[in-house]
Amino acid sequence: MSDHHPPVWKLPATRLADRIRAGVLSPIKVVDAYLDRIAAEDDSLNAYVTVIEESAREAAREAEAALDRDDDVGPLHGVPIALKDLRAMKEGVRHTFGSRLFADFEAPRTSLLVDRLEAAGAIVLGKTNTPELGHKGLTQNELVGATASPVDRSCNAGGSSGGSAAAVGGGLAALATGSDAGGSIRIPAACCGVFGMKPSYGLVPIDSRPNAFGTKRHHTALGPLGRTVADAALMLDVVAGPHPSDPGSVPVDIEFQDAVDRPIDQVAIAYSPDLGVFEVDPAVQRVVEDALPGFEAAGATVEEVSVDHGCSMAELSDAVGATFTTAMLGTVEQVHETMGVDLAAHPDDVSNSLLALIEVGQEYETTDVELSGIVRTRLFDAVQSVLATHEVLVTPTIARSGFDLHEDLGPMEWDAMLTWPFNITGHPAASVPVGTTEAGHPVGLQVVGRRYADETVLAVSAALEAVEADHRTDTVKHEEIDE
Repeated sequence: MSDHHPPVWKLPATRLADRIRAGVLSPIKVVDAYLDRIAAEDDSLNAYVTVIEESAREAAREAEAALDRDDDVGPLHGVPIALKDLRAMKEGVRHTFGSRLFADFEAPRTSLLVDRLEAAGAIVLGKTNTPELGHKGLTQNELVGATASPVDRSCNAGGSSGGSAAAVGGGLAALATGSDAGGSIRIPAACCGVFGMKPSYGLVPIDSRPNAFGTKRHHTALGPLGRTVADAALMLDVVAGPHPSDPGSVPVDIEFQDAVDRPIDQVAIAYSPDLGVFEVDPAVQRVVEDALPGFEAAGATVEEVSVDHGCSMAELSDAVGATFTTAMLGTVEQVHETMGVDLAAHPDDVSNSLLALIEVGQEYETTDVELSGIVRTRLFDAVQSVLATHEVLVTPTIARSGFDLHEDLGPMEWDAMLTWPFNITGHPAASVPVGTTEAGHPVGLQVVGRRYADETVLAVSAALEAVEADHRTDTVKHEEIDE
């Protein structure tokens, strides 16, 4: 490897895709480089649950043959990606849901999300680690253990898309899928120093079966994790768009990649340091506030605001707890009904935090879930009020940094993350890496936009990313590469 030419796996996905289509890079060599990287690094990261080496190599050979034939190829042709081991099924590949009880389960079908990615030419390297059923904000389970942050391997990668974020941040995948019911894309993005986005509800269809409505009461979204904002926009252009299999998908047409280069002159940005109720670590707050002048350098205005929802943390956490825990309980019951596996009957094989969540979910009544809508409406109205006068609201992504690799927050410690309020409200939200604390722990800045104004979230995120680029060490800034 030349001292002057960075390896292929450091290339952003957008540039990697361009060079493959131009014939500068071989899909076979690219996939080999990523598989070599996985072999060298994943023992310490533990990002993958399953690596499908032979399938990936075969797909790379087919991708190269298509280029040799001068076929019309897709925007992700030959780009190696990773799939979260939850929702993103690939037929015939082990799909564990992050559970020891499903260690040998194989996906019976390919999810719409994966089908769209593969139709665009992406090559699946494997499935990434997640807590069981994605039930909490750190990634550890009884099947393969904990996933480390590539920034500091003594720290947890965050969750529940921790394996995907670690794979992208560690150079073990060019792009990865995530799902987000309370911050499960944005939390690990912040912990791993990458970009992650929860798009507006319904933009990326979810073809869940047998229950197509399981992600509707408590809003869950599918989205990308990438090394750059442009990488994430590229994936969104591929996977977004309505589909008849999802009763919640919406016919909103957004040009995600075009938004990345959009100027943010005169964009009005509201800054809330705590959303009125969170106790943010001063070390995190300093890094976030040091990044705010970057918006102004790009031409935007920044104003500190209050988000006047009038609710206590206890009221807000009880409202989200009612919908989240009962939704998770519904998933557990669905697994029992359709797959014949009662998780609660196997306590030695199930994480204590998931067992505790099941117990909490059983305590809620139907009226608790319905009345939570009152608090949720107060929060929604407060966010809407801010976004009536500002295009974007920014906050810290997480209230603290540097979660220990084996730390277990449990599923109900809502005060650690500033992400879940926007699952309640349905607004698009992303986490942009903005540096590290003095202890070396990565910090993310959360960018929240108006509903279905996802292009503004991307534009603002890209503008900040450009200002922060000099502080990043994992993005290739010049054209020379080693093949």
